[in-house]
Amino acid sequence: MDLSTTYLGFKLKNPIIPSASPMSRTVDSIRAMEDYGAGAVVLYSLFEEQIRHEAKELYHFLSYGAESYAEATSYFPTKEEYYLGPEEYLEHIQNVKRAVDIPVIASLNGSTVGGWTEYAKNIQEAGADALELNVYFIPTDINKSGSYVEQLYLEILQAVKAKVTIPVAMKLSPFFSSLVNMAKRLDDQGANALVLFNRFYQPDIDLETLEVEPSVVLSSSDAIRLPLRWIGILHKNIHADLAATSGIHTAHDVLKMMMVGANAAMMCSALLRFGPKRIGEVLNEMQKWMIDHEYESIEQMRGSMSHKSIADASAFERANYMKALNSFM
Repeated sequence: MDLSTTYLGFKLKNPIIPSASPMSRTVDSIRAMEDYGAGAVVLYSLFEEQIRHEAKELYHFLSYGAESYAEATSYFPTKEEYYLGPEEYLEHIQNVKRAVDIPVIASLNGSTVGGWTEYAKNIQEAGADALELNVYFIPTDINKSGSYVEQLYLEILQAVKAKVTIPVAMKLSPFFSSLVNMAKRLDDQGANALVLFNRFYQPDIDLETLEVEPSVVLSSSDAIRLPLRWIGILHKNIHADLAATSGIHTAHDVLKMMMVGANAAMMCSALLRFGPKRIGEVLNEMQKWMIDHEYESIEQMRGSMSHKSIADASAFERANYMKALNSFM
């Protein structure tokens, strides 16, 4: 049974990749994920704010006058909440590379164009095999247009690509007005892979303290439907690899993503719930399903259920929307 796949130019033993999360904060945890079968790993993100400020300056910036206006800066992470600073992050990359044999993908999280993107070169020199760019940007300025947001993504990618020679993946949100066009533009700009989709964590309100507070809700398998649709549509329309993230919990989730054309399936919530052993369980279930359904390899099924491959492509489009609604009548 051949579970191998290619992603970012690497041949992986299987398509399961732990995504950026607290699971990759320690070498021991990453080694455990490799032992249970992970094909590669994405490290915990290094934030733009960490690179821009020394620890003392960052703490002052986030705490000074924090409650003096409505959008208080205390909603940002404090210095103590950042797990690894810039120098420690580079050391972490070096330690992980010495400890495991699977590809190590670093993660940069930012929202502006600027000097922090130059840090990508340091990440490459520390030994990272590839880099994932997580542009976590919530446009709240009423004067900023959709085209401004799109250009921001393109400029960040361009700035990073100018600094490194390792492969670069771009993690996207699903909120572009024309996602396929944006994917093509990033592809043309040199993105080696697109990761679909970033889950923007939504705030909640504490009714007792009347404060806005962060709220992390882990995904379920239902969340795969959004990346499943768009990976199916993008397959063979762009050259960049496609990675699915959000809702990857079971063997069926991974198999469905392969069938619509994904190169990799990234797990986070399932690992936070069940630990690294979940990777091995999913791989065993995948192999059993493939034997039962007479598939010899991942490559054999890849793209077989994509927009270009199925008989009725409208299943990815408006017709299926009407059919779904009518199913309740």
